[in-house]
Amino acid sequence: MLKEILHIGLTVTDLERSIAFYRDTLGLRFEGELTMEGEATDRLFGREGVRARVAYLKGSESLLSPPVELIQFLSHQPEQQPTDLFRTSVSEICFATEDIWEEYRRLLALGVEFLSEPQLFDFRKDGFGQSLAVYFKDPDGIILELIQPLS
Repeated sequence: MLKEILHIGLTVTDLERSIAFYRDTLGLRFEGELTMEGEATDRLFGREGVRARVAYLKGSESLLSPPVELIQFLSHQPEQQPTDLFRTSVSEICFATEDIWEEYRRLLALGVEFLSEPQLFDFRKDGFGQSLAVYFKDPDGIILELIQPLS
């Protein structure tokens, strides 16, 4: 039986750029980096000659908040596709914030691309409360989300 989510992995094209974005722009804490290669790595990824740099960043000390795993394949060029919330895949990683408008303006000033301004959602009748939410993109165009719970 499954227990918990241990990390959320993202394939990126430039690990240094992505570490800087998730650490310096979003404020996640850099946990460390490792290199994967060898027979077990080849079997795990289903390809031969795989070499990858992997970094871990975490936003909270909470065990309930899994780290973000950034993977840059050094041996294979990743296939880049335009991100689309209407395509079967992981649609986004969601980060909580206490002041979405402040965070939105801060990230916008840093050049982060947003899909819209923060939007109000009221799902109290469904038992989920109210929140403000907005989608934005990382340097590879991976969609991320900010949510500020209101109730």
